[in-house]
Amino acid sequence: MARILALDYGKVRTGIAVTDELQIIASGLTTVDTKTIFTFLEDYLSTEKVETFIVGEPKQLDNTVSESEADILKFITKLTNKYPNIPIKRVDERFTSKMAFQTMIASGMSKGKRRNKALLDEISATIILQTYLDQI
Repeated sequence: MARILALDYGKVRTGIAVTDELQIIASGLTTVDTKTIFTFLEDYLSTEKVETFIVGEPKQLDNTVSESEADILKFITKLTNKYPNIPIKRVDERFTSKMAFQTMIASGMSKGKRRNKALLDEISATIILQTYLDQI
């Protein structure tokens, strides 16, 4: 089986999470500068099989799309063009940043480490991926 890769896309940073090959466990992989996301994906996909991309879908409380959706749709278009054989699925990412921050607190992380936005994005991507796994 191939892995499932989740992306918490942002203008500055993109958090990335991945499943194991059996698609049972979601784990944080890394956070990259968004401007280098396609270089990262090219390197990663040269050594790992990925079956599906999961991309977070930011929504407001009233279920309307967030302002960042326009940037994400442009990213998805580029992702589809570059990797047409890997399907992309969307997962509602409301509250993932808050959940990620609470996870950091619950794990006993120091205040200094909790200020690490890259780690927050990676944990958010993991939550997005776990949400997807729970739905299938």
